[in-house]
Amino acid sequence: MAISLAQSTLFSKTSLFIRSSSNGLNRFTFCLPFSSASALSTKNKWKPPLASLLELGGVKIAKDDVVRDDPTNNVPDTIFAKLGMQLHRRNQHPIGILKNAIYEYFDANYPNKFDKFDDLCPIVSVKQNFDDVLVPADHVSRSLNDTYYVDSQTVLRCHTSAHQAELLRGGHTHFLVTGDVYRRDSIDSTHYPVFHQMEGVRVFSPQDWEASGLDATNYAAQDLKECLEGLARHLFGAVEMRWIDTYFPFTNPSYELEIYFQEKWLEVLGCGVTEQEILKRGGKLNNVAWAFGLGLERLAMVLFDIPDIRLFWSTDERFTSQFSQGQLGVKFKPFSKRSIYIDMDNYVQLAVIALVKSNPNSPFLKPSNLIRKAEVPCNVNISSTVHCTKEVDTDNLEQRKRPGLAISPDGVFCVRGDWYPPCYKDMSFWISESFTENNLCEVIRGVAGDLAEEVSLIDNFTNKKGMTSHCYRITYRSMERSLTDEEINELQWQVRDQVQTKLNVVLR
Repeated sequence: MAISLAQSTLFSKTSLFIRSSSNGLNRFTFCLPFSSASALSTKNKWKPPLASLLELGGVKIAKDDVVRDDPTNNVPDTIFAKLGMQLHRRNQHPIGILKNAIYEYFDANYPNKFDKFDDLCPIVSVKQNFDDVLVPADHVSRSLNDTYYVDSQTVLRCHTSAHQAELLRGGHTHFLVTGDVYRRDSIDSTHYPVFHQMEGVRVFSPQDWEASGLDATNYAAQDLKECLEGLARHLFGAVEMRWIDTYFPFTNPSYELEIYFQEKWLEVLGCGVTEQEILKRGGKLNNVAWAFGLGLERLAMVLFDIPDIRLFWSTDERFTSQFSQGQLGVKFKPFSKRSIYIDMDNYVQLAVIALVKSNPNSPFLKPSNLIRKAEVPCNVNISSTVHCTKEVDTDNLEQRKRPGLAISPDGVFCVRGDWYPPCYKDMSFWISESFTENNLCEVIRGVAGDLAEEVSLIDNFTNKKGMTSHCYRITYRSMERSLTDEEINELQWQVRDQVQTKLNVVLR
């Protein structure tokens, strides 16, 4: 749930993708979600995948199954490439480590209770993704602007709640579902079109609450809060917590759990008592249930100090080698930053060095003229690479007002410079009535991939003729290497061309 706003696809036919387990559910080893004949009674039946042609991350699936010649299909190649990666099933990846830590909590506190599913296919039906969780027909999440459609009746799941109804119908009363979910979204350090969720559901029978003296709803809500407060302590330690009343279409009452962590309130998850209509559709007529949903990236970024969501997809050993199975909360050490000790008399000279290092191609800043004049306890070569003679404990640095400067407790100044500096490019255009920022971000991602760090609207105005202009700033930066002016300029020209062609805008 979480709570997520899209449900999973039902497939009617058996194909090369299906591997049935002992409980009858189809897993994602060869890529087929559960089968459900009831979902195929609509006029426009969605098509099941064809035979597998490719293997992605151990999952066999044909590109034509997802990127189709269909008027409603809006799945780009970049999203197809993420299918089968399954970061949540990698035990030495932060997402997998966090998933397993949550499993440990439920195994310890509810032995042999919760069934676990982490290999269910992300290609789901519109019915599963929206209807089965009571998402209104006019809800914005159903639009092509927000959801990836394979065809008019099939989507990439927007949330793991997509499997809830199918599991309930299958007789499951306690379960955790983890998987990759897909949403068209903005470009910044905390949003990515593919991320991972976990959903938990627990169903109660009348005999569970009748002896408690509470009605069914209050009994489920109390049990839910006790369960999730324990989970928060398991992940974050002895933290202060608070419950916020909220609204979700699939639960009533609904809550958000927040914890006071690192001197601020952090939203951990959404949850609530499941709407009775959902239980009825799942064949649970005399029951009550609770459900929760959480975003694994959101929590992992906090627990592991990971500053940018793109890093979860990195294959750079400087990132992947920092994490080990079972080691929750190991703090990520940035490999694109360096800090240098200097004394107070020399901070100006080293600030110049940091500037040279961040702008090695500047005609004004010549490393050969400036670096040799700096007398500082570090080795600097003509290529503007800086090698520090001792480590800087960045956790003990007090930030000062001077940009890029900090001071440690022993009074020694240091400069913190980027190995991989950002590059900013602005783009202005007259928008059309059909323009949306999500479409813009899809075009930019299609050209620049993960080199696009952020897209932000920096100016807009409407002229006397009623035409509206938007100016967007695109921040390009690699998390793993320095980008050259030539490649950034080439990317920006491609972006401009694609934006004008695909979005029906007029560049200024």
